[in-house]
Amino acid sequence: MNTTPRRARRTAGLLLAATALAALASCTSSSGSGTSAAVAPERAAQAPAGADAAAGGGPGTGGKAAESAPADRQSAQVNGPGVDRKLVRTATLELGSDNVAAAAETIRAEVLAAGGYSGQESVSERSASLTLHVPSDKLDAVLAKLTDGGAGTVRNRGQNAEDVTEQTVDVESRVKTQRASLDRVRALLANARSVPEIVEIESEVTRREAELESLLARRDRLAGSVAMSKITVQVVRADAPAVSEPADDDSSFLAALAAGWDGFLTAGGFVLRVVGYVLPFAALAAAVGWVVLRVRRKTRAEAPAVTAAPAEG
Repeated sequence: MNTTPRRARRTAGLLLAATALAALASCTSSSGSGTSAAVAPERAAQAPAGADAAAGGGPGTGGKAAESAPADRQSAQVNGPGVDRKLVRTATLELGSDNVAAAAETIRAEVLAAGGYSGQESVSERSASLTLHVPSDKLDAVLAKLTDGGAGTVRNRGQNAEDVTEQTVDVESRVKTQRASLDRVRALLANARSVPEIVEIESEVTRREAELESLLARRDRLAGSVAMSKITVQVVRADAPAVSEPADDDSSFLAALAAGWDGFLTAGGFVLRVVGYVLPFAALAAAVGWVVLRVRRKTRAEAPAVTAAPAEG
């Protein structure tokens, strides 16, 4: 009788505990979902602002920063390593003019006005050859003035650019290394005590100084070639042919006869040259042979007389 009510109370207690736990779990779930629902709109509202700040560099600069990004990349490329190239630029120009001397004077004046100079000139009535040097940054402007028709009609034009950046960097690096090496050897010379040691170190100092001077001269040549561009100008009379055209091929009998006669003269001239070259040696050989022959004949004539003399005695 006492066991049954006790079990009923225990069962009722378990049911109440289970109900309480279920209610507590439901409240916790509602609270968490409510908090997530409240936080989600804030995150959704903050996300675009953060994205704009990251893309544009901060609030209020989104569009302008996006527009300036390509310019910044271009500036970084221009100012980056390897862009400052060292170029040796040269140009060739052929002009036709009715007055070659006047055209040469005009060309020289344009080069001098641009800060250049004339290196070598050869001017005649029918042609002129000029080697000119102008600052590299003014090469295009000078070429534009020389080809605008004032100095003559352009017949041929060419340009070339050689990149010597690697050579320049290499020479600069070698100059620094050589200077450091020379300083070390000079320090050894200051601490030398014996005469043989001093002589040996001085010889090494002289050798390294010569190498350093050679490197410095090469660096100066490269710098000069980069700073000044060379223009080679040829000026010819306007009525002179630009390119010599080969004569028409003539296969007639007279042409063949003329070609044969030219060949005969060429061969005859060659034979005469050979004869003229050999003739002095042949004359000398003939003279020597004549002397040898005379000596032999005289020896043979005297031999019987010598053998006959004892028999008569």
